[in-house]
Amino acid sequence: MRIRLWGIDAPESSQLCRGDDSLQYRCGAQAANDLDAFIGRSAVNCVPVSLDPYGRTVATCSVAGKDLGGWLVRNGLALDWPQYSKGRYHEAQREAERAGRGLWKGSSVEPWLYRACIRASGKPSACSDDANAHPLCDSCKAPIQNGR
Repeated sequence: MRIRLWGIDAPESSQLCRGDDSLQYRCGAQAANDLDAFIGRSAVNCVPVSLDPYGRTVATCSVAGKDLGGWLVRNGLALDWPQYSKGRYHEAQREAERAGRGLWKGSSVEPWLYRACIRASGKPSACSDDANAHPLCDSCKAPIQNGR
């Protein structure tokens, strides 16, 4: 069963980010792989919150009492999505940013802006992380950068 984690937004699988070495990497794939490794063979407990516009279940999920959304944000693998979370993961995100974890090591575009750029016929490489490479999506011109 596909479940969308409530209150957070993680990079898309095709999204590229830059690490502290300025090299691009597939940050969405990295987030998925790290979450998979964290979960391992543990049981995942989810509490449905709603359905999204695509009919997917939106839920808070945990493993051994650890909130998976909070874990992803705290490790810099996803962002707090205040529009939905009402700031629940704000402190976890600040912690990741201060520590320079995950997305905060280098630069990236917020996943919601990346998707807007793709919907405007942008290419994944052009929509991913360079503020100057978004000719089709003016709203994609605000990359997350280390220290922001």
